[in-house]
Order: sequence, then C-alpha cells, then structure tokens
Amino acid sequence: MLGAFETQAQQAPTFTRQDTLRGSITPERAWWDLSYYHLNIQVNPADSTIKGMNTIQYKVLEPYQVMQLDLQPPMQMKKVVQNGKQLQVTQDGNAYFVKLEVPQKTGALNKLEVYYGGKPQISVNPPWSGGITWKRDERGNPFVASSNQGDGASLWWPCKDHMYDEPDSMLISVAVPKGLTNVSNGRQRKVEENKDGTSTFHWFVSNPINNYGVNINIGDYVHFGEKYQGEKGMLDCDYWVLRDKLEKAKAHFKDVPRTMQALEHWFGPYPFYEDSYKLVEVPYLGMEHQSSVTYGNGYQNGYRGRDLSGTGWGLKFDFIIIHETGHEWFANNITYKDVADMWIHESFTAYSESLFLDYHYGTLAGNEYTIGKRKTIRNDRPIIGYYDVNHSGSGDMYNKGANMLHTLRQIVNDDEKFRGILRGLNKDFYHQTVTTQQIEGYLAEHTGRDLTRFFDQYLRDTRIPVLEYRQDKKNLSYRWTNVVADFEMPVKVYLNGKATWLEPGTDWKVLKKVKAGTTLKIDSNFYVQEAKKLES
Repeated sequence: MLGAFETQAQQAPTFTRQDTLRGSITPERAWWDLSYYHLNIQVNPADSTIKGMNTIQYKVLEPYQVMQLDLQPPMQMKKVVQNGKQLQVTQDGNAYFVKLEVPQKTGALNKLEVYYGGKPQISVNPPWSGGITWKRDERGNPFVASSNQGDGASLWWPCKDHMYDEPDSMLISVAVPKGLTNVSNGRQRKVEENKDGTSTFHWFVSNPINNYGVNINIGDYVHFGEKYQGEKGMLDCDYWVLRDKLEKAKAHFKDVPRTMQALEHWFGPYPFYEDSYKLVEVPYLGMEHQSSVTYGNGYQNGYRGRDLSGTGWGLKFDFIIIHETGHEWFANNITYKDVADMWIHESFTAYSESLFLDYHYGTLAGNEYTIGKRKTIRNDRPIIGYYDVNHSGSGDMYNKGANMLHTLRQIVNDDEKFRGILRGLNKDFYHQTVTTQQIEGYLAEHTGRDLTRFFDQYLRDTRIPVLEYRQDKKNLSYRWTNVVADFEMPVKVYLNGKATWLEPGTDWKVLKKVKAGTTLKIDSNFYVQEAKKLES
C-alpha cells in the first residue's frame, strides 16, 4: 500500500505476504488488546542462546479463536499453553497462529504462556540491523545487548510484534551467568541467585512500552547515580557502565542533567518518572530503549567525535546522550502506530539536538546547527514510507524532518507558542500510539494554519521549494515553484536588508512600490532553495 499521499511517481518496492503479516493489523491481532508481558528468559553468552517463556495477558475486544504471535527464525516457538493445556499452533514464516480452545468472551482478561528458544539473529551493524550483539569487554567478560528497531522485537522474543498495541506494564526477568549483570527497562525489583550458577535480574516497567524499546544489556557493570530535580519532582538517574569506564563515565555523564533541563523546558516533563531514567553502556553506538537508554559513543562529544553540522556546535554535547534521550518524548511517550510514520520519532528528536543548543547556548547556535545539517539531506524518496507492510521512509526523516520543523517554527514566529505546541503534543498524546494524521492535525489546529500542503511538500515529496520573483520599475512579483499543487507557505525575506513577510502561493502575487534593483534574500531558517530571479 502506498503512503498516505504521493506527489511524485515513485517505484513501489515489492512486498510479500510476510511483509503484510508483520506490518498490518491482521484479524488475528485486532480482536485482543495487550495488557501485560512477563518475559522470563535465560541468556547464555557461551553459546549465544536465549531460552525461556513469555506470559501474555490480554483483554478480549471481540470474540475470536485464533491469535497471531510473532517470532523470527532461527528462534523457535516450542509450545503455547493456556489454562494448563497445550494449544495447537500453525506457523506461517515469522507468524504463528494459535488456536484457542476456551471461548474468548468480550471483556475477558485472559493469559497464555509461550515457550521458546534458540540462537537469535546476530546484528551485523547495530543498531541499524536488528539482533543481538555478542561481544567481550577489554577484560574478556561477555558484553551483550539487544537492538531491534524496524526488524522487530520478535527477533529474540515472542510477542505481538506491531507498534499499534503496547502492554500497560511489563516484568522482564533475565538469568545470566553469575558475576554478570543484566540491565533492562524500568526499575530493578530484585536479584535472585540460582543453584545453576546464574543470577536472575527482575526489572519492572510500570508504564506502557513499545516492543522495540524492550532491551537486555549484559556485562560486568558497575552502577552509580544521581537525583535530578525535574518538573514532576525527583527523578532517579542511574548509570550502568563497564567497570574500567567508571571514572570516565562519572565525568562525561554530566550531560544528562543538562539534557533534562533543556528537553523538559521544550517538551514537558520526562514521561517516565515512575520507571526512572537509565544510561547503559553497550557494545554499539546506542539507542532509545525506554527508561534504559543505551550508550556507546566512546565518552566523547559529537557523533563519534564528529560534528554532523560542520558548525562547531555539534561538539558542545554528546550526540548519543541528547538524541537518544530525546526519544523518551518522541518514540517512547508518543509512538507511531505504523513504521511508515517513523518521522514522528526521528524528526522531532533530531530537532531536539538544536533545542538543546538553543536552551544552553542561544537561539543562533541552534539555528546554525540545524541549517548546517542540511548538507546531509539526500531528497532521495519521501520521508513517509508505505503503510501496513513494515516499511519506513527515507533516512531524511532525521535532518530534513528537523529542518521542516525548524521552518514551521519560523512560520509560527512565536517561540513561546511553539514551545507550548511541543509540550502540548507530549501532554495530549501522553503514552499513546499515534498516526501522522493525528500529529499533522494537532500542529495545524494549534498553529492556526492549514498545513496540508506544507506536510505534503516536506513529508510526501522530494523537491525543495523555490521562490521565483521578478521586478519591474514599481512592483515585485513572486510565487513558489518546484512544489506540490496549491502549495502555500509564508516566508520571511530581506528586501535590501529589511525584513518583510511574503505569503506566496503557486500563482503570481504582487508586492507594490518596490524599487527596481531591490535585492531579495530569503531568511536562511526556512528550508527552501535560494530565491530565483527571473527576467521581467
């Protein structure tokens, strides 16, 4: 299925039945609502295996007797049990269809247990390729972590692997060889020492959690922490790092309070006070696992030590700490229902880097950083992907998306109002899964503007708007070209250095009493091409 709207001819990829089973709300998914998971597993670094069970509690929305669960090879589902009785299961690729024997009555709260095991897929390029990373630290100890956005949590545990439905809470119990520590989401409830030489770490998540946000991180960890006085009270900030990195981490993680200050200012209260905030060292770059943000940026500023904007501002902060923490608001608090709308996660979060700079170093710093990252934009395909087949849009959703939001901020032309909109999003969609239509509609309502063509242009098209203009002796004529039909967007320009607002559409408009030879320059904060002067 195509994205919601396509303004240019695009060659659609070929999709399979497995894509549909993974990416759509099938009848076997639609009839039940997730309530609770208890993932209870044993991880063995010696042979790279995971085994155990997942207890799934759910509410029946309407009577139906077949449930779709997901688990990707080479992991294997061993059996599914309900009320002590093993159920009949048929497999179709990554999807398992469980035939339920007890009548599923509307409103009932039921549960079942799924037993599974195997050697999960190894991530060849974490976190961009999903799977488990099996490494060793400098002392030779196992250093293991999961990362599976896009590819799906079912790479390593059986679940309802679609983003539209989240459990209300979750218990994660992970047994690892004694001497190692597992850190997962939420708060640690207890640690059990087992007779088989393993230790089981129990972590409880009291808020809804998206499936790709669930994680395991296993290593020879040491812990330190601090308390942050935030908008909703005292926030526990806990840090889990490799033993040899403790002193370095104590100095470097001072970016966390600065991050909380800036992002709570712009986005509102951190969304998971009940579950705390954690920063956990991992053997890959890092990712936004809810209340368990993973970190592997080498204890240096920038993105692996580089400034992605080329302005110098990108070296004022650790990219991974700011960006992945930003996802606690946009990804974990507000979560897309369909991966085609991943821009909701990445565009706002990429812009959070600029808002961090704006808060600590001033608006000019944030502006320069955002504009500097335009050189990474490819405009290869639309930011929105294809719906119902687990297909995301272009990687431009990061920096083009940030520049789109920066342009919208200029249109609003009132930073307190813009800040109120960002905070309002996180309040009104608190702990919800959403669609593009909901976010677009909210932004249109609260800016007081029809943004239909604005979003069609920046989300569903690859062209960059061009402001054409021409002059005669008395007047300046102007219009937008290289745009979608009926595109309209106000723009701030400088006429002989004097700021002026224009309201161009796709038809010519006239600004009267403009002297011949007047220079026109577009405010660089708008993501458009340079103005193009035509001969009169």
